[in-house]
Amino acid sequence: MLSPPRTVVRREAGLYALEQALQRRGFEHVAGADEAGRGACAGPLVAAAAILPAGKRGEVPGLADSKLLTAAARERVYAEVVDRALAWSVMIIPPTEVDARGLHVCNLAAMRRSLALLTVRPDYVLTDGFPVDGLGVPGLAVWKGDRVAACVAAASVLAKVTRDRLMVELHDKFPEYGFAVHKGYITDEHSSALLRHGPCAEHRFSYVNVAAASGRGNVPPRARRPANTTAEPIPSLFDASVTEPLLLPMAAEGTVGVASGEQPQPSPSVGEDEAMEGETR
Repeated sequence: MLSPPRTVVRREAGLYALEQALQRRGFEHVAGADEAGRGACAGPLVAAAAILPAGKRGEVPGLADSKLLTAAARERVYAEVVDRALAWSVMIIPPTEVDARGLHVCNLAAMRRSLALLTVRPDYVLTDGFPVDGLGVPGLAVWKGDRVAACVAAASVLAKVTRDRLMVELHDKFPEYGFAVHKGYITDEHSSALLRHGPCAEHRFSYVNVAAASGRGNVPPRARRPANTTAEPIPSLFDASVTEPLLLPMAAEGTVGVASGEQPQPSPSVGEDEAMEGETR
C-alpha cells in the first residue's frame, strides 16, 4: 500500500512555511485563529481569525506574535493585516459571558464564531494551542501557533489590538483601576486597586481574586456575579445588545461580532471551573 506524499514544511519560508505547505497540498485559503485576554481578570475575551493571501501580498511587514511586539508596532501590523487580508473577523465576549459560561467554553466559542464570521470560507484552519471542533473543515491546533504560522500571528495581532483599544476606553469609565496600563491582567497595581475599590462591572467575578475582593469567594464561580452588577455595553463601535455581526467601518472585508448572552447556553463540561479561576501574567 502506497503512502501519501509527505508535506514538506520548508524552514527558509519562516513564519509562512506552514501555510505555504498546506497551499501546495491544495488548501488555498488557510485561516488562523487566536485570542487575547484569556488570563485577564477584567474586560472582554477577544478572538480573531484571518486569511492572508498567497504570495508577496500576504507577507505582512513586521508580522510576529503580538506579545513580542510593542504597542506601536502592533498598531502598524494591525493596519497592514486589515489592508492585506482576504478576510478577517473579530469576536468579543463580554465578562458577563465568561462568568456565565466559563473561560474555556467561551474561548473555544469565540474562536469558532470568529472563524464562522469570515467572508471567505477557509479550506483549512490553524488555531493557537486549542483544537476547535465543529468547523466543517480540516484543522490543526499548533502549539505557540502565533510564533510559527503567519495567519495565526495575524489573528493574534487583530485580537490584541482590538482588546487593548477597548481596555483604554474602559479606563475612561473606571480610571481608578488603571486598565489603560495593565489591560485588565493581574498586576500588583491592579490587585491593589481591587482591594481598595472592590471590583467593577467589567471584572470577571468567576475569577478567584475578583471573588475574594468582592467578598463572594465562598460562592460557586457561576453565581459570584451579583445580580445587580451588569457589565457596561462595549463602547463606540460595539453594542452588546446586538446578536448579528457588526461591520467595522472602512474595512469591508472584516467583521466584528459581540456575544450578547441571549443565545442558548450549552451545559459546561465537567472540571471547567478550574480554568475559570484565572491566570497570572
